[in-house]
Amino acid sequence: MSEMTRVLEAARQGDSQAATRLLPLVYTELRKLAAAKMAREAPGQTLQPTALVHEAWLRVSGPGHTHFQNRAHFFAAAAEAMRRILIDNARRKHAWRHGGGQARVDLEQADIAPPANAEQLLAVHEALDQLAAEDPSKAELVKLRFFVGLSAEEAAEVLGVSVPTVKRHWAYAKAWLYRQMTDL
Repeated sequence: MSEMTRVLEAARQGDSQAATRLLPLVYTELRKLAAAKMAREAPGQTLQPTALVHEAWLRVSGPGHTHFQNRAHFFAAAAEAMRRILIDNARRKHAWRHGGGQARVDLEQADIAPPANAEQLLAVHEALDQLAAEDPSKAELVKLRFFVGLSAEEAAEVLGVSVPTVKRHWAYAKAWLYRQMTDL
């Protein structure tokens, strides 16, 4: 039994200090996942990987948090938290009062305006909600691959399925989402 599993079990049994012991065990891995995801974001992104990890941690370990059954359950919750944070951030940026529809201009390079990506992110979010209603396991895979940046191998480990299954489901989910997003 891994140290993480032992700490999760202690938390499930009511150990109030378990969350304190869990953070050092998962922080580095969550930070790598967040950094990979943020590296694929549009230039000019104001949300940093460290902030994404910290916000996700607060959401999964805060008041009323779920007691996680195992490592996969914890990372699934963290993936969902990161997804919601990124969606909330995209919605906030897309809001008119926050300059929605306006391109962010870096004052150091005023002649180059980065592309706005909030609309695409919101379209993916809406299509993902539809996929979740049809096939929750494939939607969960999309969250792990697209929003957290896990590789096929890492997603397979978290979901408890084989890598070929992840690759098949990923191909299907990408095609399904593309069809949904082009029909919008």
